[in-house]
Amino acid sequence: MKVKYLVLASSLMLSAASFAQKDELKTLKKLYGKDQLSADDISSYKANVNKLTAMSGLAESDLIYTNFYKSMLPILELNEAMMKNPNDISAFAKSLTPANINTLATGLNNVLDFEKKSGKAIYTSDIKETIASFKPMMLQYAYTLAASNYKDAAKIFEAVYNLDKSDPNNLYNASVLSLQAKDYDNTLKYYEELISIHYTGEGVNHIAVSKANGQDDTFASDDERKKAIKMGTHEKPRDEKIPSKRGEIYKNYASILIEKGRIDDAKKAISEARLLNPDDSDLIVSEANLYYQTKDMESYKRLISEAIQKKPNDVDLLFNLGVVSTTSGDIDGAKKYYERAISINPNYFNAYNNLGALYLMDDDKIVKEMNSLGMSAKEIKRYDELKSKRQTMFKSALPYYEKALELKPNDEGIKSMLLGVYQFLEMDAKYKALKAKK
Repeated sequence: MKVKYLVLASSLMLSAASFAQKDELKTLKKLYGKDQLSADDISSYKANVNKLTAMSGLAESDLIYTNFYKSMLPILELNEAMMKNPNDISAFAKSLTPANINTLATGLNNVLDFEKKSGKAIYTSDIKETIASFKPMMLQYAYTLAASNYKDAAKIFEAVYNLDKSDPNNLYNASVLSLQAKDYDNTLKYYEELISIHYTGEGVNHIAVSKANGQDDTFASDDERKKAIKMGTHEKPRDEKIPSKRGEIYKNYASILIEKGRIDDAKKAISEARLLNPDDSDLIVSEANLYYQTKDMESYKRLISEAIQKKPNDVDLLFNLGVVSTTSGDIDGAKKYYERAISINPNYFNAYNNLGALYLMDDDKIVKEMNSLGMSAKEIKRYDELKSKRQTMFKSALPYYEKALELKPNDEGIKSMLLGVYQFLEMDAKYKALKAKK
């Protein structure tokens, strides 16, 4: 009898626990459905989440929804903080940590997967709305953070990607910032994910000129741009192709592997990419760069020749070859590639800009030497030689920067460079005219 009694008591306890779980989930569902939560509601929400989290033996569905409600706590806290002080940026730093966003991503995506499998879409539409509502805020915070903290901003971008994997550009942003932070282990992880999902980053920038300030504005879509033009705020629409980032990804990926002494892994990665994309000129250039880094100049030259043979009139390829040649120290070769790109497309802005920069690339070194010189006859003679060399350099760069400004008259970087050239060459009239336009 005692055994039967104990069995009966145990079954009653399990039954009571089951009802308790349902009650707490019902309470959370009710609270979650409110448009506005009071301080008492938030306390109740947290208490019920804690009760459920402490329970063991939850059914799969109960566990998934428990983690879902738990993952929403940072959003509730953020809402609460923003209600008290809408301009308090610290609320983002406290609530939108990478860990919190990743927890949110796991909680939300697990519910989406579960409801898709079960065919019962209880929160599916609400979750998609939540992601759509909070993702822009998270990205804005990530971009703000990127100005001062590459490493943490990279982790935010990675977490936002985990939240919504339909937008892999955020993972690419994470890789860029992580590379700038020299956080190579995470950079490798991001590159490996980008490679596995076959990310290219190709697309189109929908651009129009603002009538208010004459600056280029980029729109999310052609429809958005059309609306702005119809409203009369913008004009002169144009599209700019966003080139594939695949070559850049493999190049940087291989470079990090080489830095870590994993040269065979680097060669294998690019070799596999080439097999899948044999005609991708960006990958050919990346492989060439790899062999340059490993001082295999014969393979480097062979691959450069292969790239040109495949696309002899591809200005983007020629531009990339110019960049690789500059990095490799082959300045004369770089000039030839840029000039060839210009001969094919006389309006190729990037080639003009880089040619101007090539002619001035030794300027800092020359200025440093000039400033170190004294007043002896020998040093004065050397100073005059260096000054003459600088004049030749600036005169050589001048036409390229002028053409670049003609192509992009609102580019502040080109304006600043050209002002410096005019000032050094004592071209006062041109300096004043350009200065007046800034």
